[in-house]
Amino acid sequence: MSLAKILKSSALIAFGAGAFALAAPAAAGTVVKSSGPSAKSFPVGKKLKDTSRITLKAGDTVTILGSGGTRVLKGAGTYRVGARGKSTRARFANLAGNRSANRVRTGAARAGSGEALSPNLWYVDVTKSGKMCVTDLANVTLWRPVVEKDQTIVLGQPNNEFTYQITFDGQANTRRVDNTRLALQEGAEYTINGAGGEKPATVSFVVVENTPNNAETMADTLIAQGCAVQLDLLSRKLESEAS
Repeated sequence: MSLAKILKSSALIAFGAGAFALAAPAAAGTVVKSSGPSAKSFPVGKKLKDTSRITLKAGDTVTILGSGGTRVLKGAGTYRVGARGKSTRARFANLAGNRSANRVRTGAARAGSGEALSPNLWYVDVTKSGKMCVTDLANVTLWRPVVEKDQTIVLGQPNNEFTYQITFDGQANTRRVDNTRLALQEGAEYTINGAGGEKPATVSFVVVENTPNNAETMADTLIAQGCAVQLDLLSRKLESEAS
């Protein structure tokens, strides 16, 4: 092969590699929480390219989960989305692990405000309403934030007289639903009475068959399924780690 042909072939290879690089999509982060004057510009679920920059105003806070970790952007300024944040792999692994309720210590982690937060993403908070993502309807664990005394929770369904009672003893903050007494169904609506709120919590369940193994994909899954309570828990836990 002549030198001219070799150079031409090399140029074509280089051009092809460059074109592929240009065509490859830029990595992106997912907004999981936002507040302040610019919150409407950064709704939960919005994707932001790593190469982009965002401008925030005084009072803004935006939490982003991305390939570089978790970032909490606060206050007025211009920020590069792709700047490396604090790795939250260990905390995510603990939060999203399918631990047995029988092996979880009593007590609960608390946010900066002093509010108790569930130690596990898949536990159903008996004080919250909304869609709840679970990995197995036959193994659903209820969690209560207050563990000062015995407490009986009553699960029921609208237009159905059947109720199921489950008692938290003493300092226990988790109890598993007995599937032989109450077979939970995906999409069905359930009420939770006795949790101490002004009105019963109302929940329904969505089964997540393939459990995401990283925070960003988990956030995308929770957003897609409408599991806002768990998305809030995920963002708050990782936000406290990244701050």
